[in-house]
Amino acid sequence: MGKSYGNTITLNEMFTGAHALLEQAYSPMTVRFFILQTHYRSTLDFTNMGLQAAEKGLQRLMNANAILKGLTPDPSPKERGTADSESFRKEDEAVKKLIADLHDQMNDDLNTAMVMATLFELSGKINAWKNGQQQMSVTPETFQLLKKTFYDFTEVILGLKDESAADNSNMDDVMQLVISLRKQAREKKDFATSDIIRDELLKAGIQLKDGKDGTSWGKS
Repeated sequence: MGKSYGNTITLNEMFTGAHALLEQAYSPMTVRFFILQTHYRSTLDFTNMGLQAAEKGLQRLMNANAILKGLTPDPSPKERGTADSESFRKEDEAVKKLIADLHDQMNDDLNTAMVMATLFELSGKINAWKNGQQQMSVTPETFQLLKKTFYDFTEVILGLKDESAADNSNMDDVMQLVISLRKQAREKKDFATSDIIRDELLKAGIQLKDGKDGTSWGKS
């Protein structure tokens, strides 16, 4: 980029979308997320495609952070009375290694690009736990460490915030009512009404996610 080439973009133009090279406005958090995906010593190539991907990536990370805050660890094999302690131990160790990786990567010349990749790997596990696709095979101690570390790295160290959180405060009350009505319809086996609620919300950009702990919602 260079002023003589006419392709410089100010932060204000990026936040408002008031530039010929931009297809839309991008929030400050989206821009921050986009920058953090590249090591600070590397050249950063601003593209609409990259910024739009960052917008989705930011929301995915914030959703995982919100989900993690509401989860509780599953019982251990001993508490469940099962013999799958070896697989439980391996998963617990895998999660602890990812937590350690975050610290190592940040100590490696502030390698935020690798930190982001590890956070996304943890996000995949968190979503799998939430959706019941994978058992949360971690000890309560590891779970609490994960919860604190994920929060510390996303919100404190990287400074990423859920911009929709403030706007969603009142919206969440409304959505909980809608989710409750949909649940009542499903209990009455009125699946047609249940599907209409889900489909119409999806058209409005809101996605319902059914999991073992109930139904949650987020932007699609």
